[in-house]
Amino acid sequence: MGHLVYAATVEYPVEDRMLAHVKAAVGVKFRRRESFFLSWSNPADRGSGRISLWLSPSIPLIFRFSGSRLPELNSTWVDVLCELSNTPRGLLLISEKEAELHAAQHPPA
Repeated sequence: MGHLVYAATVEYPVEDRMLAHVKAAVGVKFRRRESFFLSWSNPADRGSGRISLWLSPSIPLIFRFSGSRLPELNSTWVDVLCELSNTPRGLLLISEKEAELHAAQHPPA
C-alpha cells in the first residue's frame, strides 16, 4: 500500500498499482498547468464518506510507493482518469476494471 501525500502534511493510503496510474494522469494535467479535484470514497474501515482534494501544480504532492517494482501502466486506465479529471466532479479514483468498462461505454468521438 502506497501513499498520496497532499500538501506535504496529510497522507492518504492508495494501492500501489492505482497510485501509479493516478501519478501518470496527474502528471499529464500538471504538465498542462491544469488544476482539478481528485475524489474517492472511503471504505467503512476508514470511516466511510468521501474525500476530495484540490490538486494544483503549486500544491506539493508526493507519491510514495511501498513496492520497488514499477507496474506496467494500462493506457486505457490512464486515459479514463484524464478524461474524468476534465469533468466538474474531477478525477475519480476508479478501479482498472471500472476504467475498462467506462472506456467501452464511452468510445472516443
